[in-house]
Amino acid sequence: MPMNRAHRRICGSEEWAGTTEHRILPWALKNVELGDDVLEIGPGYGANLRVLVESVARLTAAEIDADTARLLTERWGGRARVLHADGAELPLPDASFDSVVCFTMLHHVPTAARQDRVFAEAARVLRPGGVFAGSDSLPSLRFWLLHVRDTMNTVDPAGLPARLVAAGFTDVSVDVHPKGGILRFRATRP
Repeated sequence: MPMNRAHRRICGSEEWAGTTEHRILPWALKNVELGDDVLEIGPGYGANLRVLVESVARLTAAEIDADTARLLTERWGGRARVLHADGAELPLPDASFDSVVCFTMLHHVPTAARQDRVFAEAARVLRPGGVFAGSDSLPSLRFWLLHVRDTMNTVDPAGLPARLVAAGFTDVSVDVHPKGGILRFRATRP
């Protein structure tokens, strides 16, 4: 997993889980209909997964780090299907999900080209009319310090709509949280 020790400790904490449950997910998913079959790309330590598993009928999670995928399977395997898989190369059939989500993980994808592959894969595995939604952090001094010796490739909110359109999406929207710090995006597979 492309995270330093301090970052791993924070992302595995109960405090972070509370932040995702009470701040990030409600804002990122406001007015988003997830449907029954949901894919989460990059669940990390499962802070979002533990909320989603209570909200949707069938949840699949694709985690790039083998050890983390194993831990997620041990904890959530009875309620979610966890795959050890790269979000840029999903081992899933076309048009198999009602929605695809990812939260605060895009900045861990090392290049814009690889992020674009994640977007293209999300479009590929979505059913027509399906939604791709999520959030990511925006750069700040505190954010930069947390990512020392860590992967940090933030997404530019101004450029994100064109990148999602290029991946095959329509009805794209990107917003920055009123208090700053995070962006959210939504897009539809035609």
